[in-house]
Amino acid sequence: MDEALTEPEIVILGADHMQAAAGIRRVALWQRLPWLADLHTPEEEEQYWRMHLLPNCTILGAAIGIRLVGVIAYGDDWIEQLYVLPDFQGMGIGSLLLDSAKDEMDEIRLWTFQRNIGARAFYERHGFTAEEETDGLDNEEKEPDVLYHWRRLPEPALGLQPSGA
Repeated sequence: MDEALTEPEIVILGADHMQAAAGIRRVALWQRLPWLADLHTPEEEEQYWRMHLLPNCTILGAAIGIRLVGVIAYGDDWIEQLYVLPDFQGMGIGSLLLDSAKDEMDEIRLWTFQRNIGARAFYERHGFTAEEETDGLDNEEKEPDVLYHWRRLPEPALGLQPSGA
């Protein structure tokens, strides 16, 4: 079956998926942002997903067939991780994952690097606004970053006619 023709399925990820989730992050991040320092081994990254993200976040994956091609970790009004394998970007997979988080939260914040122009454009297309830029001294990569924020708009009130009108 041609992966490009198959609709991705959004699935809840568990402990058995953390190595694959960490691997997606690693491939997507380093292919798109090769200038970033590689600070952690694949094993350390998997441990972070397993020991920090899994107990504290909802983690969803986008699967095409049996292949995991995208991942999101979110909770408490934050997106902690959102990555799609480079060969599968531009196919709506990131939007599906983001929409899953937006369905569950009324407000979301997230950080991305200032130089990650693709991610910034993606979030802005999805209604996020830049709220703060930093010099990067507070993140482990020491890379200038930007805080994005999204808030659900209130539902419009129904225009009910008074009775007898």
